[in-house]
Amino acid sequence: MSDFTTRPEILGTFGVVTSTHWVASAVGMSILEKGGNAFDAAVATGFVLQILEPHLVGPGGDMPALIYSAKTGKVEVICAQGPAPAGATIEHYTSEGLSIIPGDGLLATVIPGAFDGWMLMLRDYGTMTVRDVLEPAIHYAEHGHPMLPRVSATIKGLASFFEKEWPTSFETWLPGGGAPEPHALFCNPALAATYTRIVREAETATGRENQIDAARNAFYRGFVAEAIEDYLKTAEAMDASGSRHRGVLTAADMAGWSATIEAPQTYDYHGWTVAKTGPWGQGPVLLQSLALLKGFDVGAMDPLGAEFVHTVVETMKLAYADRELYYGDPAFASVPMEQLLSDAYSDARRELIGNTASMDLRPGRLPGFESQHALTMEMLASMSGTGAVYEPTMSHLTEKRGDTVHIDVIDREGNMVSVTPSGGWLQSSPIIPGLGFCLNSRAQMFWLKPGLPTSLAPGKRPRTTLTPSIALHEGRPTLAFGTPGGDQQDQWQLSFFLRYIHHKQNLQAAIDMPLFHTAHFPGSFYPRTSQPGNVMIESSIGADTIKTLKTMGHDITEADPWTVGRLTAARRDADGLLRAAATPRLMQAYAIGR
Repeated sequence: MSDFTTRPEILGTFGVVTSTHWVASAVGMSILEKGGNAFDAAVATGFVLQILEPHLVGPGGDMPALIYSAKTGKVEVICAQGPAPAGATIEHYTSEGLSIIPGDGLLATVIPGAFDGWMLMLRDYGTMTVRDVLEPAIHYAEHGHPMLPRVSATIKGLASFFEKEWPTSFETWLPGGGAPEPHALFCNPALAATYTRIVREAETATGRENQIDAARNAFYRGFVAEAIEDYLKTAEAMDASGSRHRGVLTAADMAGWSATIEAPQTYDYHGWTVAKTGPWGQGPVLLQSLALLKGFDVGAMDPLGAEFVHTVVETMKLAYADRELYYGDPAFASVPMEQLLSDAYSDARRELIGNTASMDLRPGRLPGFESQHALTMEMLASMSGTGAVYEPTMSHLTEKRGDTVHIDVIDREGNMVSVTPSGGWLQSSPIIPGLGFCLNSRAQMFWLKPGLPTSLAPGKRPRTTLTPSIALHEGRPTLAFGTPGGDQQDQWQLSFFLRYIHHKQNLQAAIDMPLFHTAHFPGSFYPRTSQPGNVMIESSIGADTIKTLKTMGHDITEADPWTVGRLTAARRDADGLLRAAATPRLMQAYAIGR
């Protein structure tokens, strides 16, 4: 199949938008057609996705973005990953009887970061007002939108739990006591009122930028933060631990935090420079994988063959093992990214990749990190149980776990956005009364063992799985891409990127090719288990490839065709030609342009 293209010489070319919901993509395009830029379009799309796909993303979630501004000529990262609250200490959590942070409930919450990240993007890079970008979301929340079948199924599966344990969620998602049917019109009037009030308070200020800052204050230092604190003072919520717990987030935590802009982590590979978040996210695992793969002739491999799959999987096992040992918030831990991406380190690690599947977790050993290595391996060895936890786009295919959305936008000026919003899923924690949304569960990615880069600590960012991408070709910002999918995000992106640049597939063809991933390493989500040697692969890769992989020692789980991965991508050529593509998997993602 071919990717979507739009020709720059045709009057009226505004840009291309991809997202994990077709209505959201259309909203983004409408913003471009009204004169907004890529940043305005991304913001409006992000807020609409909170309404349309509440099982995948919500206002209380988080948001990292890779952006390129044609005005500044820079690729940058917007970090809207909220950190742990002041009361989130290992001592407090273990005193609650926990040895691992549950995947839902009030103790799993960090400071909600998405709203501030979107407003920072709008203020510093966009052109529109708070009203402009929030009106589409307010419309769908107030007047309704067709309920996605997967959202309906999620709500139905949780109905009895909500009724018994989370009554505010029951009132929101089962109004009148019944779960919404697929494609039925569904409204969230409380969330519509929340965003309407934010717009109203923003417009008490004079000037676009001041209005945006007023909106940020309304959320983090005004009525939203006050409502969250008032609820959390007394609320106790059942969570995956089997007990009820109170949260530790306060209005003071929210008031003292804001999103930031930082430089990306990059790596050069075959004429491309790939930009990712820093090691507070998992993004550098893709860069480490490229550093390892630089020593193989990937272009000579059949992209549907066993050699390609085996080499990529074994490479990812090594990169993700390093993620477990070394990655974390650089403000709290020393993360040796320069060494991890160096040729010398990669050359030595590459020697570990043989002709059979490894069953071991093998992080590298760097001088000065001996105790960290011992602590990590001791902790992981003490964990019991297997059966990796996926997010619901995988997993094959549970409806009850939260997931993620992804957006790519490029406008006619060449501005680019790749953003992966997530968290605050309807199944994360109870709805905050009067606000129409719940908090996130990102704290589950911390460990309750001291001395690790990802040990729980106040003010520390969890090592998020959210990992958007921008790639520059010969120094020119060219490609924005990404996917939902938790620990699988960089795995699917890696296969897509390799097939695109080495095997000369167009965007759509590269996205459509059968996908695979491994759960060999500890998962980032509760209960943090692993499946050594496991590879999940779409059966459409071919019986011969699967048979060969089994003989190489891989523990193969065959997935049905068109069920793995939710990639989207957008590209701008040197002559201004715009291209975009979106996965047909699950029949939700969309690419649109004009």
